[in-house]
Amino acid sequence: MHPTGSFLPMSREELLARGWDSCDFIIVTGDAYVDHPTFGAAVIGRSLEADGFRVGIIAQPAWNSCKDFTVLGKPRLAFLITSGNLDSMVAHYTAAGKPRSNDSYTPGGAAGKRPDRAVITYTSRARQAYHGIPIIIGGLEASLRRLAHYDYWTDRVRRSLLLDAKADLLVYGMAETAIRAIAAGLAAGIPINKLHAIPGTVFSLRGSPLQSSTLQSGAPTRSDPDYSGTNDPVSKFQTIELPDFQALAERDAISNTASAAARQAYALSCQLRLMHENPFQPQRLLERYEGTLVIQNPPPIPLQPAELDRVYTLPFTREEHPSYRNSGGVPALQEVKFSITSSRGCFGDCSFCAITSHQGRTVQARSHASILEEAQKLTRFADFKGYIHDIGGPTANFRAAACKKQARSGPCPDKLCLFPKPCRALEDSHKDYLGVLRDARRLPGIKKVFIRSGIRYDYLFAAADPQTIDTFITELARHHVSGQLKVAPEHVSPQVLEAMGKPGIEDFSRFAEMFREAGKKAGKKQYIIPYFISGHPGSTLADAVMLAEFLRDQGFVPDQVQDFYPTPGTVSTCMYFTGLDPRPGKNFAKVYVPKGREKNLQRALVHFHKPENRKLVIEALKLAGRPDLIGSGKNSLVPSRPSAGSAAGKQKYHKTRNSGVQ
Repeated sequence: MHPTGSFLPMSREELLARGWDSCDFIIVTGDAYVDHPTFGAAVIGRSLEADGFRVGIIAQPAWNSCKDFTVLGKPRLAFLITSGNLDSMVAHYTAAGKPRSNDSYTPGGAAGKRPDRAVITYTSRARQAYHGIPIIIGGLEASLRRLAHYDYWTDRVRRSLLLDAKADLLVYGMAETAIRAIAAGLAAGIPINKLHAIPGTVFSLRGSPLQSSTLQSGAPTRSDPDYSGTNDPVSKFQTIELPDFQALAERDAISNTASAAARQAYALSCQLRLMHENPFQPQRLLERYEGTLVIQNPPPIPLQPAELDRVYTLPFTREEHPSYRNSGGVPALQEVKFSITSSRGCFGDCSFCAITSHQGRTVQARSHASILEEAQKLTRFADFKGYIHDIGGPTANFRAAACKKQARSGPCPDKLCLFPKPCRALEDSHKDYLGVLRDARRLPGIKKVFIRSGIRYDYLFAAADPQTIDTFITELARHHVSGQLKVAPEHVSPQVLEAMGKPGIEDFSRFAEMFREAGKKAGKKQYIIPYFISGHPGSTLADAVMLAEFLRDQGFVPDQVQDFYPTPGTVSTCMYFTGLDPRPGKNFAKVYVPKGREKNLQRALVHFHKPENRKLVIEALKLAGRPDLIGSGKNSLVPSRPSAGSAAGKQKYHKTRNSGVQ
């Protein structure tokens, strides 16, 4: 018997075993069904279940017919459709456009169990199975494609996924609050096309003569019933009009690529979205299409600790559905089964990351009591060995809003918390985080609490006093690292780091040195494993060579390099498409964008030690005007002849490979 509860039904037999004849809601997901709080379908399912609704799961259905969509019968209220924890295109293809050979969210890691653009396909099949049933789309794919967006795989701007999927409503972000409000409205008999005032949703008005002037009537307060309720809409929010879709999608008649005007319009649209995503100053975003308006409601108010605690104390089994056990289980579960989410949201604002667009810039944290209660539950699992793999969130050492103002009235529209310099108003939450870690590692049955979430060392240095900095790094090295600590400096070039919204490499070097000394005092041999991104907007070949030289000097050769991937919803993707910097205050400055072969050359430079990259590295070094790095000298990156590479290269990096920065 599992320590928590039973699974939501996935088959007719499981439905009948609960004494049900039908479901109120059926969740269709591109992931395998794993009943764990890091899987979105499980969180939404359990949240609705707690409100008294009957919820079923259809996981990874075959999409060549609607047969699998009828396995649980017709839902009484709605289908809820998600591609899963990943965008389905990212799940299928690498940054180089090659099909992936595995999918960690599928039993046995098998690839190909969800279609490309899964939300569109699943919605079509659900409509085919049962006409007239409301369809609500959500999850990461819907969230980051909620408005017009650049699509890397077609090199075009695509419409809002709400329109392409022909869904009734789109829920974005962490959707528990919105979906519970929608469920309450549907259960009360309110038609889906009247649920247009719920924060965290996107809806469309087709063929509407509505003019933007009729949408400008001021922002409601949290107590306004239309802000949290179900009455329509349109006159209750101040609305910001974005460039219309036709302007974003305009193509040059000669080259058939995006026109200069379209790129400028897209950068403006991205900037407006960044500046108007404050739940405490609620504003709608409006995007015009031919004959249709797409309207994004403001984000929901961030959850208070008690509200977030409620989510994570729902009766998750923390297991994969039993039907997968003969298929090898679901690999993604193994990384997170004994991990604990302590917070949501991130004010780090890395350009290449979509977390702020999905979870918000205001950090929401669980109470100590809730985290410790979950830790105690873990000890009751038969396969728990005493090791909690992580207590963290998008950024482990973010445990509260960045400052008092952000907690009270939301993030600044035109300033970032940590970039280009940390804001002086930052408040320190490291003492609180240390308190959680200390209490957790004292619990009976807990041998070790590791930290695998990211750590922002620039926030540590900016917000904490010197004693707290020393204490945090000392305890990190002594208690919370198994031998390797992963951190993400991402690059070393100032201009690339500027485009990324990341601190200078000096902060990384300072942190690495302090961590090394702390490990030595603790009598432990520990290493920092830094992550780097190649080919990011702003990076020239000279910048890529600078990164390669840094790695050479550190004696570190990364096993994996993240080639920049223009995924939907990020500032960096906007830079990649437009060649412009959309961040407020940047005045749409031009950004150099490596593409095509140059992108491959930059990636090869980071793995300059590999014999198979020798020709590419030589080509890159010659183009960068750095032939001095070719040859047998002690500072060379690559030998001039293949035979020297296979011998000298292997010998040179034998001791440091996989060892990280000491």
